[in-house]
Amino acid sequence: MTDLERRLIDLLTSTHPGWRYEQRDLPGLPRWWATRYYPLRPDQRKAGARDVLGRTSLRRLASALARHDEILHNLRY
Repeated sequence: MTDLERRLIDLLTSTHPGWRYEQRDLPGLPRWWATRYYPLRPDQRKAGARDVLGRTSLRRLASALARHDEILHNLRY
């Protein structure tokens, strides 16, 4: 993991503390993953929220987490 990646993980952890972050190099799958510590309610899932997000970079994962927060905010979570 690079220094930039460590700093981005620290930033994501402080900004989105309800998630566990990990890097997995699996063929054909995204490299960076965020997994919620607590499961979502059915209405949150129906609105498009997910328990696990995977992206090919930390920047894309950060963007997906921001969109996820927007979904939950719109539900008045």
